Amino acid sequence: MSESTAAATALTSQYIAQVAGDLESNLKEQERIGADIAALQEQLTALQQDHSVLVNVQQALGVTHEPDGPSAAAESAAVSSPQQKTEAASPSKRRARKTTAVRETTAKKPAAHKPTPTTGTAKARPTLVELIRRHLAEQNEPRSAAEISTALSQAHPERNIKTKVVRVTTEGLVAKSQAQRTKQGASVFYTAPTAPKPATAPQTEKTSGSTDR
Repeated sequence: MSESTAAATALTSQYIAQVAGDLESNLKEQERIGADIAALQEQLTALQQDHSVLVNVQQALGVTHEPDGPSAAAESAAVSSPQQKTEAASPSKRRARKTTAVRETTAKKPAAHKPTPTTGTAKARPTLVELIRRHLAEQNEPRSAAEISTALSQAHPERNIKTKVVRVTTEGLVAKSQAQRTKQGASVFYTAPTAPKPATAPQTEKTSGSTDR
């Protein structure tokens, strides 16, 4: 009895040690995978922020999005491929489907020619460049990129206007001589371009006229 009891105790101790080791390995693996997930989530968040900034810069430059032709064509080909197989197997069904498609196309033609009400609105929406130029023209004092962004966000809450995008866009206006930049310490301020000085031609004409007399 004593020998069997000692053997059972030794076996139990062995199982306990093995379970404890497996549990520790499991916890370490969970920590490692959790750290990897957190790192990937940070990378995803950074990429999403960069994507938003790039989209805003693209909109500020007046770039319009066009429908994706290749993806639409691929989708159409993927959809039509099973249909072609089915139609090849059944000529009668193919004729019936062609007739139905012609009727549907004929019925939808009047609706397709109607102008969409949102087309004019989309074209009339001012770009960020126009908003910044208009805002600077209305100001009597220099404005920073943050102040411009705050003012435009309040005036157009439906648009996602960010300070970084406003700064990049305004620097583009400065490069085109459509805005002026001044620096006060570590801060940068922007103003509308100054109006050209009046020509002195009328004064010269008066002088020449008095000489002739």
